[in-house]
Amino acid sequence: MPAHQQSRISTFLLSLIAFHIIIIAASNYLVQIPITIAGFHSTWGTFTFPLIFLATDLTVRLLGAETARKVILKVMIPALIISYVISVIFFKGQFQGLEGLASFNSFVFRIAFASFIAYVVGQLVDILVFNSLRRNASWWVAPSASTVLGALIDTFVFFGVAFYASSDEFMAANWIEIAWVDYAFKLLVSLIFFIPAYGIIVNKMIGFAGKNTPQH
Repeated sequence: MPAHQQSRISTFLLSLIAFHIIIIAASNYLVQIPITIAGFHSTWGTFTFPLIFLATDLTVRLLGAETARKVILKVMIPALIISYVISVIFFKGQFQGLEGLASFNSFVFRIAFASFIAYVVGQLVDILVFNSLRRNASWWVAPSASTVLGALIDTFVFFGVAFYASSDEFMAANWIEIAWVDYAFKLLVSLIFFIPAYGIIVNKMIGFAGKNTPQH
């Protein structure tokens, strides 16, 4: 592989890793802020995390399933640490200052750890489903199916680990409802906005990564 192409792929992978970490950290912060939509309980994290599935599917499409798994392995530990630090500093959406880092916050760590577990399991399922379908079906089937299943697993693993019998009485009482609403909104955002744009985005990414193979 030419050096310039290898350099572009390396830059592409570093950008993906940074993107994953940013979205995970932001989602772990936003999931602490509940909202009500049409009478249903949810959190602001609902609107950010679906971007992870889009990024993973693009990675599989462009560089293969093995590379996508490597991205996950490189992301998961930094994301856990950064998520904890940011969520402590901005606990429940309020700036607490650096003083909060002086003591261990078990509530925030539980959220960060739940995100860690859900991210790894959900993304590995997403990769498996996407990779098995991408060569044998219309282009939209693989990202749609992988998002439907991956998001389902990710959502319920996260909310179950993070909020079952939690010290946050609201989340402990409503986590199942919030998880279903969260999942529904993730699908809505993904299937209406991300999947139709998938063809455009993947072709732009191919140009950046230096790939010249035809898509879909």
